[in-house]
Amino acid sequence: MILEALGYEFFRNALIAGILASIACGFIGSFIVVKRMVSLAGGISHAAFGGIGLGYYLGIDPILGATVFSLGTAGIISHFRNQAHQHLDTLVAAVWASGMALGILFIYLAPGFAPDLFSYLFGNILLVPFENLILMGLLVCIIVVTVTIFYHQFVAVTFDEEYAIVMNLPARGLMLAIIGLTALTVVMLIQVVGVILVIALLALPAAIAREYSSSMKAMILYATLLGAVFTTSGIWLSYILDVPSGATIILIAAAAYFLVILGRDIRHHYSEIRD
Repeated sequence: MILEALGYEFFRNALIAGILASIACGFIGSFIVVKRMVSLAGGISHAAFGGIGLGYYLGIDPILGATVFSLGTAGIISHFRNQAHQHLDTLVAAVWASGMALGILFIYLAPGFAPDLFSYLFGNILLVPFENLILMGLLVCIIVVTVTIFYHQFVAVTFDEEYAIVMNLPARGLMLAIIGLTALTVVMLIQVVGVILVIALLALPAAIAREYSSSMKAMILYATLLGAVFTTSGIWLSYILDVPSGATIILIAAAAYFLVILGRDIRHHYSEIRD
C-alpha cells in the first residue's frame, strides 16, 4: 500500500506540503506559543476567510485574496495591540468575526457556485498542486531566512517586550514582523488544514515541544519534527481510511498534546507523593 500510494503524484505532493507546513509551524508557532498570541493568530486565520470570499467575488485566486486579507489583518492588529492593552481580546474577536462575516457576504454576492469552498474551510492536503508547492516553498524560505537573521531580536521581544524596548530594540517593528510572518504561515496552512483548523496546527506542535525544550532553538526544532510527524501520519491515515486529511492531522496532534499534558500531570502527582 505504501508503494502504491507513493506512485501517485498527488500523494507525493501532499507529503511535501506537510513537511513545508511543519517547518513554517515550527519556526513561527514557537514564538506564537511563548508570546501567548495563539488567539491573535486565530483571529488572523479566520480573517483570511474574508479574503477567500473576496477572491470568489472578484474571480481571482482565493489564496491571493487570503494573503492580502491576512497581511492586512496583521497590520491592523499590530497597530492597535499597543493601544488596546486589556481590550486586545475584544479586538481579536472583532477581527475574527468580521473576517468570517465578510467572507460569507462576498461568497453570497459572487455569481455562480463557489467551488472548493469546503477545502478552504477544512483543508485538503491531498489536492495541493505542484504549483502551490512552489509558492509554499517560497514562503518557507522567507520565514526561515527572516527568523534566522533576526533570531536574537525575536527571542528578546518574545520573552520580554519591555526589556527589548529598554535595550533600544525596535520592539514594535519586530512584533509587526512576527505577526506578518504568522499571516504568511496562515495562508500556507489554509491549503493543508483549512481556515477553521489552522490555529491548532500552528500551536499544538510548539506547545508539545515547549514541554521538552530547554532553549528556543530546541523548541523550534522539536516543533518542526512533531509537525512533520503529525502531517505525515495524518496523510497516511486519511488515505488508508478514506477520511478528510485536515481533520485527521489535527486529531492526531490534539491526541498527542492531551497525552503529553496527562503524562506531565501524572509525573507531578507522583513527585508530590514522594516528597
